[in-house]
Amino acid sequence: MVIGRFAPSPTGPLHFGSLVAAVASYCDAKSRGGQWLLRIEDVDQTRHVAGASDDIIHTLQRYGFVWDGDLVYQSQRSAHYQTALAQLQQRGLAYPCTCSRKEIADSSTRLGIEGAIYPGTCLQHATRPSAAAAWRIKTDAQTIRFADQMQGQQQHQMASDIGDFVVKRADGLFSYQLAVVVDDALQGVTHVVRGADLLNSTTRQIYLQQLLGYPTPVYAHIPLVLNADGQKLSKQTLATALPDDNVVATLVAALTFLQQPLPDNALSLPLANVWQWAIAHWQLPKVTSD
Repeated sequence: MVIGRFAPSPTGPLHFGSLVAAVASYCDAKSRGGQWLLRIEDVDQTRHVAGASDDIIHTLQRYGFVWDGDLVYQSQRSAHYQTALAQLQQRGLAYPCTCSRKEIADSSTRLGIEGAIYPGTCLQHATRPSAAAAWRIKTDAQTIRFADQMQGQQQHQMASDIGDFVVKRADGLFSYQLAVVVDDALQGVTHVVRGADLLNSTTRQIYLQQLLGYPTPVYAHIPLVLNADGQKLSKQTLATALPDDNVVATLVAALTFLQQPLPDNALSLPLANVWQWAIAHWQLPKVTSD
């Protein structure tokens, strides 16, 4: 059974870029006769916008998405994440860290894919007893490789490209990297279709999957929708919320962005018929990685 998922963060309303990612994951799962799950990734409560979760759910329903199984909220799953962290702690794979961002920036001598590499200060020296501690995963010289269905072969050397990364923050919130790995495993997700902005996160997630004994899904990172300035559509770049009307035209525009074949009368079809056509004719390779 193929199981895909869409996992938006409730930081604001869905925009066109969100719709493109949702359409791609939905069509990919349904075209394989599989299930499609909806998960609200609200593990970072500091970024949660009041009412955004309900708005996301209603928007997806308005656009004709139908998810399988129960709707999952990450904010209700901390016990699962703590269990996974405890396994890593018991095996000596995670350690506490009380370094501030400034201390890391000042002491780091290497740059990785996302800035300064943590120099392992708290692994080598005692943590400050009065400071709240984050938890980091030990990395080594292992190279994680995977074949992305859209972006081709990818790889990172964990110690030099990533470094020891945080799985639980000092404020007590679990990191996205750990939460998504645990959720995908517990929900049986087999195929992850998402935006290319998350491509660099994938090796960290595979590394955690291997440490925890979880299976690794098939990944496909689709091209991002950009604004006129070449920036990813997001709340930070003031992306416009999806319209409540013109639903068919907006869905057709998303399928067009994904370079999917469409009938000449697509804009005049009922919403259900557009979905039927899109699923029946879905071709992931048509989505270029450019």
